[in-house]
Amino acid sequence: MRPAIAPLPAIASEPARAPRRFRRVAALLAGLCVAAALAGCSTAGKDAVAQGGTFDFVSPGGKTEIFYDPPSARGTIGKLSGPDLTHDGKTTSVDDFPGKVVVVNIWGQWCGPCRAEAPALEQVYEASKDKGVAFLGINVRDNQKDKAQDFVTDNKVGYPSIYDPSMRSLLALGGKFPTSVIPTTIVLDKQHRVAAVFLRALLAEDLQPVVDKLAQEQS
Repeated sequence: MRPAIAPLPAIASEPARAPRRFRRVAALLAGLCVAAALAGCSTAGKDAVAQGGTFDFVSPGGKTEIFYDPPSARGTIGKLSGPDLTHDGKTTSVDDFPGKVVVVNIWGQWCGPCRAEAPALEQVYEASKDKGVAFLGINVRDNQKDKAQDFVTDNKVGYPSIYDPSMRSLLALGGKFPTSVIPTTIVLDKQHRVAAVFLRALLAEDLQPVVDKLAQEQS
């Protein structure tokens, strides 16, 4: 969504050329807002850098699976948190799972592949939660919260999700992360560094070996 830019007020003391100058400034601001659309065209550019941690996503050149090894090559994400989808007034965060592998799944109830992969994610969650593995969903682009909640209920999703229709929490992944790809799954190691990124819907056999390996790593 491209936010509207209010017209700049005229300044009486400026010469006749001033309106043209102001129009140029407004056009420049409009261009900046288009570039910052995913960030809501806010003034949070510095915040985006601060929240991005050391993780720097590099274009995969068509790949839908990216792995970061050895562990020393992994970057940390910024603070990823937001309102809990199913518990009003509660904030849910990656920080709720210290010392655990965290599988972060970005989804929307409007997304067919998200519905298709939901049982597989739940299967891996149930098989892994006693091994030090946590799951966290991020619900995006769902302006009707009740429909997103119905998705959780209908698919018997046992792990929490952040409710983030504007996708603002994804600033924690850095400015280069492809937030247009839904579903996306990011697997964080025990230090919450990015160990793997999947830019597609998953099967249980895709994800289970990855979380098992990370759960066995020494912190």
